[in-house]
Amino acid sequence: MPPHYHATPPEAVTETVQDTVFIDDYRFRIDRPADSDKLLDHPWVRSAYAADEYVPYWAQLWPAARMLAKVVVREKWESYPQPVRVLEVGCGLGLAGVACLARGLDVTFTDVDETALSFADRNARLNGFTAGFRTRPLDFRAPEGVGRFPVVIGSDLMYEERLVEPLIGLLEVVLAPGGVCLIADPDRLAARVFRWKLEEAGYAVAPELIRAGEPGGERVKGTLYRIRVA
Repeated sequence: MPPHYHATPPEAVTETVQDTVFIDDYRFRIDRPADSDKLLDHPWVRSAYAADEYVPYWAQLWPAARMLAKVVVREKWESYPQPVRVLEVGCGLGLAGVACLARGLDVTFTDVDETALSFADRNARLNGFTAGFRTRPLDFRAPEGVGRFPVVIGSDLMYEERLVEPLIGLLEVVLAPGGVCLIADPDRLAARVFRWKLEEAGYAVAPELIRAGEPGGERVKGTLYRIRVA
């Protein structure tokens, strides 16, 4: 099937707010729509769901994105072949990719929604980065032409079981030989299926317990899936 991209109408995002996200010793500023629930009521969103079961979940700063950002800032990137090139799948607001930039990595932000990509670009620049990154639309059901990357990252990508097979197909196309994929998940049921299907496809999967949350706030438990070709 050909790729099917989306672009949440700018007029649907009537107001934005800026969150300050603390990850270990790092502090990131993230712009996002002020009311993502109101966004879901927009007629375009209802039409996009009817046509492609699409919902603009990118507009929220999800706990799994914080989990992945924590993994990124703690990873021993100096042990990787340099320079480290990262593909963030379903970047949404771009928190994890911005964390990669803070660690000196080269980042390609991707999302199926072009408005999400504009927020990711804005958030990279908001945190002082003007180079070392780029954005491109990506429907991971049709990932041709993206190229291969030694590091692929993503968070909360298996929120429905129908996305498991396309995600595994994506990795077959974009993960370079010897590369690693880091996916953070808040322990959704579909993630179990994802792990089984990955192992059936010949990948080695190492799950790790992760938690994330704001200082003094609620902490959410999840799993990091560290994925390599077996």
